[in-house]
Amino acid sequence: MAEPSHPIVWLHHAGQHLGLVPTLGGSVAAWQIDDPRSPRGRLDLWRPWSGATPDLYQLASFAMVPWSNRISGGGFTHAGQFHAMQPNRAGEAYPIHGDGWLQPWSLRQAGDDTVEMSLESSCFDGNPYDYACLQSFRLVEGGLDQSVEVTHRGAEPLPYGLGLHPWFPRTLGTRISAPVRGVWLSGDDPLPTELTDQFPPGWDLNAGVSAQGDLIDNAYVGWGGTACIEWPEWGWQLTAQMPDFAQEGGEDQHFCLIYRPPAGPAFCFEPITQPIDAFHQPGMPGLRVLAQGETLKLRVQWRFSRMG
Repeated sequence: MAEPSHPIVWLHHAGQHLGLVPTLGGSVAAWQIDDPRSPRGRLDLWRPWSGATPDLYQLASFAMVPWSNRISGGGFTHAGQFHAMQPNRAGEAYPIHGDGWLQPWSLRQAGDDTVEMSLESSCFDGNPYDYACLQSFRLVEGGLDQSVEVTHRGAEPLPYGLGLHPWFPRTLGTRISAPVRGVWLSGDDPLPTELTDQFPPGWDLNAGVSAQGDLIDNAYVGWGGTACIEWPEWGWQLTAQMPDFAQEGGEDQHFCLIYRPPAGPAFCFEPITQPIDAFHQPGMPGLRVLAQGETLKLRVQWRFSRMG
């Protein structure tokens, strides 16, 4: 049986081209800028989707809601009640990245430069979360303003987290830098085991990290809310900034994750509101307990520019 079709909805503005796939997890298919020096006249800032595979890990980006990354222990306990959670991706031992990426979204073009995608989710795959979520993408001169916000609809409060999962193309010279305080280490299992401010060689985002190298699949704490990705071979750089950084608690409440696979054309820098398996860490760092009608929002401003 042929795979179902997932059409791309394109937005073109300010020399940029943004393709969205609402029916495939509310994901992004491509984010490109005009560049006459590029062979196709366009440069991919996020690794583009092929347009064929339904594997969400092959999309350019997707939102993580109502939590990001992994939850161990078969679920979590809140207010004395255990909530069971099932693994949701083949090959993964733990539920990962929430459930918004596994459901179709609705799309509305709010203006010439803005697109919104919405989702209403109620206990998807037996999990306890009942919520509404809105993603917004606005192309501006020199970049993209992106946001994701979730509103809890259930009667009982629950802990929430958010994240963005963009994939960036990597050249031999690609580097990523960001101000951070520490990193969660892990063993063979990707779950965190130790928080340290002594970065392993080649892991210190403060000094800049190569996009090439051994596996990194780890969350950083005390993120300063900015980041820069450089592609020296192309002469371009991309920066990220959190406009709500101070209001949302500054370094104490900001986290990011690097996923650097040993091989392949892309790597990930993920703005997240909580570290890996925060549900089982003391104090549930970064998770926000939302009562019915309360909202959690994550905003990122992406800006591209010439290097030098």
